[in-house]
Amino acid sequence: MRTVVNAQMEDLESMVAIDHQVIGNDSRRGEIEKAIREKQCLVVKDGKTMGFLLYYTHFFGNTFISLVIISPGERRKGYASSLMSHLEKISPTTKIFSSTNESNMEMHRVFQKNGYIRSGVIDNMDPGDPEVIYFKQNNSQDAVTL
Repeated sequence: MRTVVNAQMEDLESMVAIDHQVIGNDSRRGEIEKAIREKQCLVVKDGKTMGFLLYYTHFFGNTFISLVIISPGERRKGYASSLMSHLEKISPTTKIFSSTNESNMEMHRVFQKNGYIRSGVIDNMDPGDPEVIYFKQNNSQDAVTL
C-alpha cells in the first residue's frame, strides 16, 4: 500500500541508497539528513522506500521543493505525484515553487501533470542548461502566507 509520510532517521539509508543510484554517489547524505531532522523531507513507500522529496519554506517566504528523487526502476508510476500532492496538503504557504534543468524532460512532465506552471528561467546555474522555475498556487485550506 502506497503511503507518504514525514521521513524519519530510520529512512535515511534507504533514501541515500536511492539517491546514490540516481547521481552515482552519496554526496547529498548530509542534506537529506538535515531535511529529515528539520521535518522537511517526505518519503513515499510501497512495501519499501520508493522515493523522497526535500523542501524548505524560506524561498521568499514560500515553499520550495528542492529535490524529488524516485528509484530508477519505479519511475512513471505516480510516486513523484504522490509526494507533491502530499506536500500541497501540508504546505504552510499558499505558493509552492520548484525548478528543474531545461534538459530534464521527465521532471517537466511531472510538474505539468501536477498543475505547476512555468514561472521563469535562471541562466548560469549549470552551463548550457538553464534552470526552469515552476509555480503552483496552493489551494489547501491549511496553507498560510509566511
